[in-house]
Amino acid sequence: MAPLPNPPGRNPNDDLDAYVGLAAAEAEARARERGWTTVRSLPPGTVVTMEFVLGRLNFIVDEGRVQRCWLG
Repeated sequence: MAPLPNPPGRNPNDDLDAYVGLAAAEAEARARERGWTTVRSLPPGTVVTMEFVLGRLNFIVDEGRVQRCWLG
């Protein structure tokens, strides 16, 4: 059996700053290739709760480009 791309209990080892400036679709595809189990794209000013979800990557997307990226 092949190993899981993102073993339970940890986030992928990734450079989050590398997503800033990418087109939203490209950023999401890259994140999934690197093992993120959940990718969430949000418009600027969206109200979100503060719970941390392991394996989730969040993007603020404005005019089709990632402006900010963070874990959880």
